[in-house]
Amino acid sequence: MAEWLDIARTAAAWACLIAGSLFLLIGAAGLLRLPDFWARLHAAGIIDTAGAAFLLLGMALMAGFTLTTLKLALIGLFIFVTAPTATHAIANAAFTAGLRPLGLKADASGEMREKDGLK
Repeated sequence: MAEWLDIARTAAAWACLIAGSLFLLIGAAGLLRLPDFWARLHAAGIIDTAGAAFLLLGMALMAGFTLTTLKLALIGLFIFVTAPTATHAIANAAFTAGLRPLGLKADASGEMREKDGLK
């Protein structure tokens, strides 16, 4: 019975590692191919949260219930809290500096409108 649990744990770990790697590759492709800063910032956020989380989960499953797993969980918690905060701070700074999403412009009142006048 323990042999089946070990095989299932290893399979789940590899599935998490592969999923994390795919999120990293898709996010990296997004950083290169997406048209503007805002879309690229979204791709970077995917890399931070989804890619790193799946990789850390896969490594924790591989390590078993050890001190290493606790350390990986703390690293995951740190990334889970700080990555979205940093992404929000970067987005806020860019918006404050006047960088607007592609296809939008500010009208006289400062409200964002599409370039053709529709909201």
